[in-house]
Amino acid sequence: MALHFHHALDRLEIWSAASGGFSFVISHESNAGEGFHGRLGFMATWRPLYKNIGAIKIAGAPFKTFADAEQACNRTLEYLTTETKR
Repeated sequence: MALHFHHALDRLEIWSAASGGFSFVISHESNAGEGFHGRLGFMATWRPLYKNIGAIKIAGAPFKTFADAEQACNRTLEYLTTETKR
């Protein structure tokens, strides 16, 4: 069950996807220009859809490429869905 990310906002580099009761967000951060300022790269986070808690950073973030961040989100989803079935 692969996540399908879509571009969430027009002027910012933010993509989101949801599956299995979890929400995932990837944002691009840089030191300058519009958007989020932070360490250069793609920040990936997740949170449960139906609980009011903050986002949790995915280990390894920020990633060098969007594909790396997307792959990390998919691995996290696999782990989370396996753990919730136990």
